[in-house]
Amino acid sequence: MSGLRERQKALRHDRILEAAARLFREHGYEDVKMEAIAAAAEVAIGTIYNYYQNKGDLLVAIVSLEVEEVIRAGEGVIANPPATAEAAVDALIGGYVEHSLHYLSKEMWRQAMAISTVQPTSPFGETYAALDVALARQTCALLVKLQELGLLSRRADAAGLGDVIFNNTNMNFIVFVKPEPMTMEDLRSQLRHQHGAVLAGCTVDAND
Repeated sequence: MSGLRERQKALRHDRILEAAARLFREHGYEDVKMEAIAAAAEVAIGTIYNYYQNKGDLLVAIVSLEVEEVIRAGEGVIANPPATAEAAVDALIGGYVEHSLHYLSKEMWRQAMAISTVQPTSPFGETYAALDVALARQTCALLVKLQELGLLSRRADAAGLGDVIFNNTNMNFIVFVKPEPMTMEDLRSQLRHQHGAVLAGCTVDAND
C-alpha cells in the first residue's frame, strides 16, 4: 500500500508542475492564481500548499525540472563526445539552450532571473544559484574529458575554460530571453562563433 501511495503522490506532484508550467506559459506568471493551478491539476488547493508555499516555489521547481533533464542529457555528451572540442562544446551547450523553452517561456525565465537576483538568499535564490553551479560544473567536466581524450591541449586550463564558456552562455541567454526578438537559431549561431574563438587557442598541436 505504501508503494501505491507514493506513486499516487508522485503523479499528483507531476500534475501540479505540468499544470503550473502550462498556465504560466499561456497566461503569464503574474496573472496565474494558485487556485487556477489547482483546478487545472485536478487537486485541492490545500494539496498544492502541501508541496509549495507560493508561485515562486512552483517556478523554481519547474526550473529544477528543466535543469535536471539537461544535466542527464549532458552526461551522455560527456560519456561519448563528438570528435572535436568545438563540436562537443556545441553539443553540450546546444542541449542546454535548445531545451530551455520546453517547460518555460522567455517570460518565465525573466521572472525566475528577477526573483533570484532580488532575493539571492531566499530558498528560490539559493536553489537557482545551485542549479547554475551544477551546469557550470558539467561544462567544466566536459572540457576535462576532452583534455583526457586528447581533443584539448594539456596546457589549457580546462576548468577555467569551462567556466568561461558557461558564463558566456549565461550572458547570451539573458539577452535571448529579453522581450526583443532573438531566435534560437541566432543564439546557437552566436554561441558557436564565440566558443569557437575561445577554443581556437586551445587546439592540440604536435608539441602537446
